[in-house]
Amino acid sequence: MDFNDTHQEAAFRATCRDWLEENARLKGGAGNDQRYGKVDEQDFLNSARAWQKKKFDAGWAMLHWPKHYGGLEASAIERIIWSQEEAKFNVPHGVYEIGLGMAGPVMMQYASDQQKSRYLPPMAAGEEIWCQLFSEPSAGSDVAGLRSKAVQDGDDWIINGQKVWTSGAHFCDYGIIVVRHDPNVEKHAGMTFFFIDMKSPGIDIKPIKQITGGSSFNEVYFNDVRIPDSQRLGAIGDGWRVAITTLMNERLAVGDANGTDAKEAFEWAQGQDDHGQPLIKNRGVRESIADWYCQASGLKNTKLRTMSALSKGDTPGPEASITKVVSANKLQAIGNFGIDSLDMAGMLKTDDADVQSFHDAWLGSAGLRIAGGTDEILRNIIAERVLGLPQDPRADKGLAFKDIPSGN
Repeated sequence: MDFNDTHQEAAFRATCRDWLEENARLKGGAGNDQRYGKVDEQDFLNSARAWQKKKFDAGWAMLHWPKHYGGLEASAIERIIWSQEEAKFNVPHGVYEIGLGMAGPVMMQYASDQQKSRYLPPMAAGEEIWCQLFSEPSAGSDVAGLRSKAVQDGDDWIINGQKVWTSGAHFCDYGIIVVRHDPNVEKHAGMTFFFIDMKSPGIDIKPIKQITGGSSFNEVYFNDVRIPDSQRLGAIGDGWRVAITTLMNERLAVGDANGTDAKEAFEWAQGQDDHGQPLIKNRGVRESIADWYCQASGLKNTKLRTMSALSKGDTPGPEASITKVVSANKLQAIGNFGIDSLDMAGMLKTDDADVQSFHDAWLGSAGLRIAGGTDEILRNIIAERVLGLPQDPRADKGLAFKDIPSGN
């Protein structure tokens, strides 16, 4: 692994940093993320749109996209460098990541040239926001177990069903969706993929109130929603393959769980009283902080390995799943540590920014352990595709979807 920038990469990093220093604000104080319900949603969306448009006008919005769609045709490693530098600044995030990181790549691969010209530039400029409609109440972590159905009616498809945990659906303009068109074949074979106007008649969106105070997730109901066949991505019955394309991009789009880390836990323990002495003198606390520091170092090196692969033109493998499994659990543990350190007072709502950061970490990390693939699913991916362990037996293998036993 080569962890150092080449001369060309170092020059590009300096250009990124110079533009960000001129146009953004370094991190410090309150964050700029609406997930925890601390920012008025409309103000947050306006801020996110303005930042995305500023990046687009300067050519930073989607570096690796073709120039005629708003990109710079930059290399994969340059995309990583930009992300690293932008992460040092307090800019809006949580609005465009799914559209640009997941919907954009699948449209780039499967949409017609006319559709790409129509939808990709407004997506990159922040004028239209996209969401992903995959998860369903009856499917759990098994995307291929979805039950929302599509019936072809001439040149249209009629969709009925329900999706859940759809981030940002209530303010999105478009979405990508996979549905079942044929229950008489195996579950991975009977699906078809579309993109859809989220303002279509028959779509009912209900935000889910989260324990963090925010409402970024939604239930989405489809009641005889009509979609033209021209909005199909991939062949009929090819939905699983198109969905896999989306999920592979999700590994880079969702990334790791950001927030309070080992450094903040260490600084907190230095100043927190523990029966008359600093909390850092507690052996158990020191061991926990050391563990989190080692995990953070391991995550850093895992990302550097990804960077090294990208710089050589390789494609990162399924080991990218390690990042979210480790970071989300670490975030939850650190949040729990901060709350426990205050004894019963740790659960009280407060204006103290340090205490609130532990609250946000503990409350928000539970959702991060589900979003973008549950811990269990990602561990299966690591076991099978990284370690080479055998797959678990599948009771549904060889059965038509309609014949798979269910609790209904």
